[in-house]
Amino acid sequence: MNKFQKVMYLSSLILVLGNSSYGKERTFITKANGFSGEIKLETIMENEKIKDIKVISHNETSHIMSRAFPLMKSRILEANSPIVDSVSGATNTSTAIKRAVNDAYKKIGKDFGRITPKTKAPELPVAYLEPVNTDLVIVGGGPSGLAAAISAKEAGVKNVILIEKLDMLSGNGKFDMNFYDLINSEAQKKAGVEDSIDKFVEERKNPMDTLERTKAQAEGSWKLDKWLRGMGINLNHYYGNRGHMAEKDAYGGEEVQDGLEKRAKELGIDIRTGTQGLDLIIENGQAIGVKVKNKNNFYDIKGKAVIIATGGFSQNKELLKKYASGTELLQTSNQIGATGDFIPVFEKNKIKLENMDVVRIFPFIIAKTRDLTGGGDGFILVNKDGKRFTSESISMKDSLKVAQELLNENYYIYDQNLYESSYRLQKHTAKGFHIKANNLEELSEKIGVPYNNLKETIEKYNSAVRGETKDEFREKPSKKEFKMTGPYYAVEVESAVHMTKGGVAANEKAEVLNENNKIVPGLYAAGEVTNSSAAYSAAVVFGRIAGESAAEYINK
Repeated sequence: MNKFQKVMYLSSLILVLGNSSYGKERTFITKANGFSGEIKLETIMENEKIKDIKVISHNETSHIMSRAFPLMKSRILEANSPIVDSVSGATNTSTAIKRAVNDAYKKIGKDFGRITPKTKAPELPVAYLEPVNTDLVIVGGGPSGLAAAISAKEAGVKNVILIEKLDMLSGNGKFDMNFYDLINSEAQKKAGVEDSIDKFVEERKNPMDTLERTKAQAEGSWKLDKWLRGMGINLNHYYGNRGHMAEKDAYGGEEVQDGLEKRAKELGIDIRTGTQGLDLIIENGQAIGVKVKNKNNFYDIKGKAVIIATGGFSQNKELLKKYASGTELLQTSNQIGATGDFIPVFEKNKIKLENMDVVRIFPFIIAKTRDLTGGGDGFILVNKDGKRFTSESISMKDSLKVAQELLNENYYIYDQNLYESSYRLQKHTAKGFHIKANNLEELSEKIGVPYNNLKETIEKYNSAVRGETKDEFREKPSKKEFKMTGPYYAVEVESAVHMTKGGVAANEKAEVLNENNKIVPGLYAAGEVTNSSAAYSAAVVFGRIAGESAAEYINK
């Protein structure tokens, strides 16, 4: 060591020894804005190494934060850096976490630069890996995919691989308040409601569905509550019309999806998130696997059967324009993974698609957050002039027309009576998504509409409710007068594509059909990827059927 090197070494040593915090843990409290507000973190560091990250507070959707934060924490600790990949499906939440951690680094003199939603880990080189063999491969980790994996395992399939292109499981199900079309449930019985499979079939008959599929749905729904409760999934609140929530003040979707994920992990199912299905592997007309991609790794998963549970195409503007022109102009309330990835695959393999033009438009989402909102009859829709412009009772026939009208600035306003009757409205107000005002004048000021117009609008609305005048927009006026005393509430709304109802053709056993209406051996489908008039609970029902059918095929 020469003289200069000795001087530098001694200088460094003095700096280190002189720094009282060197070698000690230091805690930093930092914050950044996520999707729904501020995320505050506690970051514990020793020298320049992160030892731990904890959440102090946040306003994010609970089922997003509970899934995204552990993944982000793991990635940041492993890299010892905020320059990591975001959790797909939670980009804004992930970006806020990275920014808050970077601010902790700044406090010790280290800055990783500007963190944006596009900030990600260095890209890995492309690699083509050896094929993986299994018994059953399931593409899609939403309600139907998880139900399929669980039922296949319970039916004796030894090796099951489930892939999900996002970093989080449970698709759109984890956002749902309601679990519809459930019959013979403990909550239904407790409410004194008598129901039956035959009644379900008669009431749910739809030209989109074969009678055999409707019967299969009814029979599956009859057995579903018992199956869910066996996994610790309890839908205890029944509120009529076969609708269920976990409790009066707890969403059904979170309860169902948390339970399905937990059960899938308990069964040892090989779950591969961040892994996208690219194509089917079909040999001699039989489905034997899927080509997949994980980051820049490409490989085949080969098995004895395949279940497709990839959801619809609400997030794919090109497909919406192709099949349901006009709907591509709307936002969607569906999750980011609903891009119809396997529609081109079905077309290429001459697999039958049906009713691709049928789209479910949800009348009201919060314009800024895309959350479904609303709470039954008793609200008024007004434009920026404080005037009504359409019926609040929106039929499916007129949903696209009204949706296009709602592309402009419009408000959903309601009174204390409606607020008290709807948990969803209460929850959104508590999270700051809805505006609250003590009186009508204050409400008009907060949402920027003329007070006199708004007051006159409500008076005319109430006059029609009392039968004194004809409602200008509704064939039948509301049965509820709007209160003339506060408090009042409002939120800017628009309509959105909620679900695509058309999709791949599958029979009552969830077996996929080709363009000649013949069964494709080894190929099954469930959930929104299929042609179906049904929704959430049917995704779980047919996921379960798909798993059982695949197990029967594999084990024969």
